[in-house]
Parts: sequence; structure tokens; C-alpha cells
Amino acid sequence: MKNGKTQIYTGNGKGKTTAAIGLSIRAAGRGFKVYFAQFIKDMEYGEISILNDIWNIDVKLYGTGDGCLISRPLEEKDKMIARKALAEVKSIMLSDNYDIIVCDELNVTMALGILKEEEIIDFMKNKPDNVELILTGRGATDKQIELADLVTEMKEIKHYYTDSNVKARDGIER
Repeated sequence: MKNGKTQIYTGNGKGKTTAAIGLSIRAAGRGFKVYFAQFIKDMEYGEISILNDIWNIDVKLYGTGDGCLISRPLEEKDKMIARKALAEVKSIMLSDNYDIIVCDELNVTMALGILKEEEIIDFMKNKPDNVELILTGRGATDKQIELADLVTEMKEIKHYYTDSNVKARDGIER
């Protein structure tokens, strides 16, 4: 990879993780080595096994093992686990073993108070020139947006989550 960029997919609309997955598959199809880190999420969504099995994309879930952090009170151990995860992903990013690093839902860790903005800004600033870095999740900050080379905001116009009582559906949202 020459001249790697930093991309952010943020906003309240659906499609941030899906966009990062699409980019990962496209890159893998061109021979790039991709590391896909999912923060916050504890369960294996439908895309996870296929990313590794078919596309040889390394995927790791960095949840806490205690269910989705959005649906329960935040605990101190959640912060410790997230800091350890970010340090691990930073080490992987600096290892020169991957061309693309995806940090899915990393922005949400700030919004929930799990990681501090400064920790993520430091992570972004340490990106090597030969790595493409993709961060997803609602709540990207002005500082993140300023540092990034590409920022896409997903805007919800209409969604059945808010218009009715439909829950996440297998194969569509998870």
C-alpha cells in the first residue's frame, strides 16, 4: 500500500459497517491483507465467518463477553478491555503485516465513555503511511474528522427500527 489514508464512516444511518466490509472485500480481492477489528460487538454477526473463510480477512471481536455495551450499564472492566484492545490493534497496525485496518464501532466507544477521544486521536496519528485505516461508528468527533482524509456520514431518512417495532433481522442487520 502506498500513501494510505484514514477514512471514517459515521452518522445515524445504517450502512457504516457494511461499507467497511465492502471495502475490505474489495481490498482482499486485490491481494491486500486486511485486519477487521469489531469493538463493542460481542456476538458474531453473519458477515464475520464469511470474511475469514472466503476472503481470508482476519477478524477479531473486541467486545467484553458480557453482551452488547449499549444495552447495559458501563463497568470499569469495559474500559480496561477496550484500552487493551486498542493497544493490540495499534500493535497490529504498526506490525507491517496488514495493508488495511478496520476499527468497526470504534467511534461508539467514545460516545459511551469507554475510550477517551485523546486515545483514539493518538491511535489515528500513529497510523503508518503504508496503512489504510477505516473507523466506523456513530459520533465521530470534530478532531477525528479534521484528521481523516475521507469522512462519509450515513444519514437516516427512514428506518423500520424507529417506524415500527421491528428488531434486527438475521442476514440483514446481523
